[in-house]
Amino acid sequence: MTFFRRTLAAGAALLLCMGVAQAQMPPLPQAVRDAGLLRAGVRCDQPPYGYRGSDGGFAGIETDMARQMAAWAFGSADRIELQCVTADNRIPQLNARRVDLLIATLGVTPERARVIDFSDAYRWGGSDLLVRRDSPIRTLDDVRNRTVIMLRGTTQALWFDANMPGLSAMRLNTASDALQALLQGRGEAYAHDAATLIVIAARDPSLRLVGEPFAVSDAAVGVRKNEPEWMAWINAALARMKAEGLYTQWLERHVAPEIRAPYTAAFNEPRPAAR
Repeated sequence: MTFFRRTLAAGAALLLCMGVAQAQMPPLPQAVRDAGLLRAGVRCDQPPYGYRGSDGGFAGIETDMARQMAAWAFGSADRIELQCVTADNRIPQLNARRVDLLIATLGVTPERARVIDFSDAYRWGGSDLLVRRDSPIRTLDDVRNRTVIMLRGTTQALWFDANMPGLSAMRLNTASDALQALLQGRGEAYAHDAATLIVIAARDPSLRLVGEPFAVSDAAVGVRKNEPEWMAWINAALARMKAEGLYTQWLERHVAPEIRAPYTAAFNEPRPAAR
């Protein structure tokens, strides 16, 4: 086969794959269509998933996911209203109908599944501890008699409540507040998504990760209860993102090559076992 024919064949295969993906997209729910735009809750303090870019605008992998959904729904990635949410207020914002979906580092847990519905998982996320480089903390069990900083409403907070009751926990609202508390010595470890802590540690040589994963869970899009048409559309959009290789593009855009490997694994490899 000549190079020209191989190129045509590859192009035809790509178009066929894209055509199949598009054909599988179900109808957009009438309520969303009537709104004329997508209202999405995203994180603004969780690089690389959701953060403020150098221009102050919304950025991140999950932000790109939301914009792509808007493009498929309305023909333009600009037909979107993005709202910053925190770990503590994201589910109340969804159920109060201030947003129509959450793409906000949302781990799937039984407690959350009682009040919202989850899409198919699009990645998994593990947790870790961030400590000062000279800290004596080497394992997860080393924090039992120390103060651990964490965010309200997170998977990590739920895990420590269940597995280390009575732990001295400092619960804050934002990742920036938590990092500041660690740097000021108000707590001895900061528990959060490993993906976020990797970025922080790469920027600050005075800090390190403990490296013992815990509270590993799937991450999914959050939707209000009993919205099956909307859920079907979102699941189809997530499947199309994977089929078209968009996660790889977004990882290359938002994650430096030297720390990209664990993020790539989270989107493409099976969820590992952990405490």
